[in-house]
Amino acid sequence: MSDLTHFNEQGRARMVDISDKQQTVRIAVAHSSIVVNEEIYQHIQNGTSKKGDVLAVAQVAGIMAAKQTSTIIPMCHPLSLSGIDLSFEWDLTSRYELNISASVKTKGSTGVEMEALTAASVCALTIYDMCKASDKGMVIGPTFLAEKTGGKNGDFTRDRSPEMKL
Repeated sequence: MSDLTHFNEQGRARMVDISDKQQTVRIAVAHSSIVVNEEIYQHIQNGTSKKGDVLAVAQVAGIMAAKQTSTIIPMCHPLSLSGIDLSFEWDLTSRYELNISASVKTKGSTGVEMEALTAASVCALTIYDMCKASDKGMVIGPTFLAEKTGGKNGDFTRDRSPEMKL
């Protein structure tokens, strides 16, 4: 278990001590997606959803989620985030798929990967919640870390596979 930093010598859960880690600028970008039907796509595009502006609400939910990550993921450190941005892009090549990108930035002693993943996930979940009255068959995902910079482990960029278009 030596590679798994969230376990102590007894194999029990622990929060990693980051007090000796250098503060650096850290950025993480995560992606998710949600596949909807044509009716939901039209409501989102035309702003005609009965619950309001779906993407605006989902964007705010994603930002709020990133800021609250440490309260829902047990071993995450509370972080002071310096920036959060969520963006959307429709892929209409074979279905109505909304791609979500969440970028999170901080200057600190630990990374923001979990905050970016949480933001993208909650954003997709919020879209589902706001549109489920029209169709409960929406599909969320995949959700994945696309890239991260900063920290002692260096930078990471995910190789793009065909099913991960963003």
